[in-house]
Amino acid sequence: MLRATVLACSLVALVMSFGTGAAGADPLPEKFESSAGSSNELTNPGGSLPGSNDFGCKPTTDHPRPVVLVHGTAGGQQITWGAYVPMLKNAGFCVFALTYGAIAGPWPISSIGAMKPIEDSAQQLGGFIDRILSATGASTVDIVGHSQGTLVPAYYAKVLGGQSKITNYVSLAPLWLGTKVGGGDGLPELFERWGLPDSAFPICQACGQFVAGSKVVNRVNADGTPYLKGITYTNIGTRYDEQVVPYTQGMLPGLPGYDVTNIVIQDGCEQDSSDHVELTDTKRAAYMVLNALDPANPREVPCG
Repeated sequence: MLRATVLACSLVALVMSFGTGAAGADPLPEKFESSAGSSNELTNPGGSLPGSNDFGCKPTTDHPRPVVLVHGTAGGQQITWGAYVPMLKNAGFCVFALTYGAIAGPWPISSIGAMKPIEDSAQQLGGFIDRILSATGASTVDIVGHSQGTLVPAYYAKVLGGQSKITNYVSLAPLWLGTKVGGGDGLPELFERWGLPDSAFPICQACGQFVAGSKVVNRVNADGTPYLKGITYTNIGTRYDEQVVPYTQGMLPGLPGYDVTNIVIQDGCEQDSSDHVELTDTKRAAYMVLNALDPANPREVPCG
């Protein structure tokens, strides 16, 4: 009887230990491919990627700041970040992502973000950050943005007073000076001639705001730089960017006293042909982001 009781207790303890380990230690699958996020959006419409938006997550001593992922035009919290969320979660970060500036309507229309005016999107981002800080107890967040998702946090930080809430700011295909793609830098003059706001672009109200010379871009650069002291900036661009044209519009050096690092993904890996969108999919760019967020534990950045 005693032997049976001891055996039963041992089995219970063994099962409990397996259960606890599985709940807390199993890594999320990491897939560095364009379909990683879109497949989740199809199976979980309007939801969050596994590992993200856990408002019960508490930052650790090694990773004291939550990471906020900010997508670009027509992106979303699942569609854009399928490669980044599991990587960052597995590395020990509290990871959050939002779909901002979405078109009103039923799914899948509601999953298309970054369409509304950048001023409105920046306010939405600010509210999301406040919620994260309140829930996690952190003092600041780290930002990882892509394309328009680099300009929106900049507007939040420089115009809406969010500077004190950001520590690291990592930008993929940054839009600091706006894009000149397709002659888009001619839009501000056209809108002004017609007496229209720069948000007058059809459907995508933000699309006339991230071009070179727009009022939003000028406000972000009002003092001669898009940067702010006290924030550490890492800009990651690609020579094959077909949306931020030229790609050097986002590779701006920092003025004295500013902490800015510019990285072109082809430097040291000429065969990398990543374009604008692929910066959110490729393992090379992802590991550059991870190293910028966690410089104390550098990973070898692959070339492919």
